[in-house]
Amino acid sequence: MFTDTHAHLDFEEFANDVEEVIRRAESVGVRRIITIGTTIEGCRRSLTLAEKFSPTVFAAVGIHPNEAQDLSEGWLEELQQLARHPRVVAIGECGLDYHRPPVQDPALSPLAAVGATTSRDFDHTLILMRWKEKQAYVFRMQLELAAELGLNVIVHQRDSWSDCLNILDEAPPGVRAVFHCFSGSRHQAEELISRGHLVSFTGIVTFKNAEEIRQVAAQVPANSFMVETDCPYLAPTPHRGSRCEPAHVVEIAKIMAQIRAVRYDEISRLTEATAESFFQFCK
Repeated sequence: MFTDTHAHLDFEEFANDVEEVIRRAESVGVRRIITIGTTIEGCRRSLTLAEKFSPTVFAAVGIHPNEAQDLSEGWLEELQQLARHPRVVAIGECGLDYHRPPVQDPALSPLAAVGATTSRDFDHTLILMRWKEKQAYVFRMQLELAAELGLNVIVHQRDSWSDCLNILDEAPPGVRAVFHCFSGSRHQAEELISRGHLVSFTGIVTFKNAEEIRQVAAQVPANSFMVETDCPYLAPTPHRGSRCEPAHVVEIAKIMAQIRAVRYDEISRLTEATAESFFQFCK
């Protein structure tokens, strides 16, 4: 049995056949699916799915960092109200994402390389600072909410490792994180695990060009990782090029068993125990 610890069943890719998708997952041994909110409206949809497809589907509610700039007043109070729902098992996904900045970083420009500055450089620096500060503020507020409600957090991190880790280090005591869709180095995994956090592996571990992340997946301690699809994205081999769905988590587990040189049912036992201890399935 498995839990798909990170799915996006509220996305439009599943609008026409979500019931069939859930039934396919159940038929291959996926007993729980956590559908993840990334906006206030997405959180509402995720809760509707968790109610409709109980006991298989649970929800996590949060604001994705790419949505931080456009939040309406009162977002935190609304998220707090949604997070109190009994089908909510975590806060997230939340975090930092610097992959697509609103302007080019002037520190990387030819002018900056020779020590020259312009008013445009200063303007761009200010825009970038405010953009990062807003993401950080929204992340911190969700960490505080998690602490208030006794929940853990699902973290999205992209091109923001140091800042993300620093903010987590300042989080209220007791809040743990899982870095979903982990694709970092062994050193980064160790930094998280030494702090009591977790990593989660997706279909990336099945890709032919993903040797580095497979090595990480092979070496992390048994109680430090989970598996997820991040569907509809990152369909594993042999489904690459098609829509990913929760049933595919079993393909990820098969590869995890191979690279860790253990039985398939051992991956089930380990990841289910870790999910049970991290998520609030029985609030």
